Amino acid sequence: MCATAEAVEGSKIRLSVQVDESEIDDALEQTVRKLAREVRVPGFRPGKVPRRVLEARMGGAGSLRSEALREALPEFYARAVAETEVDPIAPPDIDITAGEESGAVEFDAVVQVRPTVAIPGYAGLEVTIPSWTVADEEVDAQVDRLRESDGELVEVKRKARDKDNVTINLHAKTVDGEEVVAADDFLYEVGSATVVPELDDQLRGASPGDVLAFNAAIPSRGEGVLGFSVLVKDVKEKRLPEPTDEWVAENSEFATLEELRADIEKRIKEIKLLQARLAWRELSIGALAELVDDEEVPDVLVDEELRERVHNLGHRLEEQGLGLEQFLEATGRDPEGLLAELRVDAMRAVKADLALRALADAENLQVDADEFEEQLAKSAERLQVTPKRLRDELDRSGRIGEVRSEQRKAKALTWLLDNVQLVDEEGNPTSRDELRVAETDDRGDEVEVSVNTQDHEAEAPAGASS
Repeated sequence: MCATAEAVEGSKIRLSVQVDESEIDDALEQTVRKLAREVRVPGFRPGKVPRRVLEARMGGAGSLRSEALREALPEFYARAVAETEVDPIAPPDIDITAGEESGAVEFDAVVQVRPTVAIPGYAGLEVTIPSWTVADEEVDAQVDRLRESDGELVEVKRKARDKDNVTINLHAKTVDGEEVVAADDFLYEVGSATVVPELDDQLRGASPGDVLAFNAAIPSRGEGVLGFSVLVKDVKEKRLPEPTDEWVAENSEFATLEELRADIEKRIKEIKLLQARLAWRELSIGALAELVDDEEVPDVLVDEELRERVHNLGHRLEEQGLGLEQFLEATGRDPEGLLAELRVDAMRAVKADLALRALADAENLQVDADEFEEQLAKSAERLQVTPKRLRDELDRSGRIGEVRSEQRKAKALTWLLDNVQLVDEEGNPTSRDELRVAETDDRGDEVEVSVNTQDHEAEAPAGASS
């Protein structure tokens, strides 16, 4: 079999395929064996029905050949896709041009492929990422949180203010005089807003012995407006221990305050670096994707991405024991609104995919044979199959071109992250040295590609995800 590819209008490719007569004969034999097992003919055991009998039952040799071509054409098409390394995005339109009745077979397959989109100005992209500098105030706040756990309440002879704890007798009655809230010696933090906002308003500036009266509603109880009366019994403030070396040694694994602060600063910086790395990647891809005109994005790609997202959402909800109706009710959405949101995300993902492919073309980023074989060997090792078996499956399913495309996208993403201009929130240029990491997972340079190797199904990393 041999195949050639040529571009036609509208981001389509015409594959012209020639299949030798010997391969057609093999396909006929496979069809005969299959039908002999399936067709029940009186006087013949399953699998022993002669070809001439099958031809007679199907209406002649021509009908049998048509059935064989119908069965074999998808495999011939997949092999042609693999041979030409075309990356289809939709089912093909196949037209048999020769050999429908006898001899070798020729057919054309017109298939839509991803368009090559324009990404004007990609070399000058700039993104703003959060700074990973840790301010003293951030460390102070963390130290104070630790001190809070060791704080003690001390009664004070002053008016209450936010963060104070007050002991109160709290009562509330309906308009009919029925008492629905009664809590004596209730310890309450001023400003916490855990009862009704009006309570905090009344307690600010209150002194021990004050009796407060006000009206407020508790919608969650369905009681309507309640009349509250509050007796303030005492006011306490939380006093924190001094942040000394002694306090640190008694309450942590560190010997000094300086060691504790250094550890806190390190942990905060690690979190900020992670956030900056994620922003670096996501904002860079997003900025590149924004260069793609919506009109250049094929609906078939957006529709497929949308179906995948809907499927994944349903799977996640199922794992949590939720139905779609429950999810919609809990999030205040309707089906149309949810689909609209998911479609926006799908469009963004497809634009990112097309933009990375266009960048690979613009910078002539290629995957040579050694790189492909190295990735194939790594994927085969993860799948616990031989590289040959994995390659054969990719060839059979026509996915070699897809895998190469994903590897080129990985290179494009690396190029993008290395060349985008980074600035902080104040517009100052930012060095990416601390952002660089050795692991490819942190750079986002790999993607999982599902590969079904007959009785073994697994995920084979093969490139960069959009």
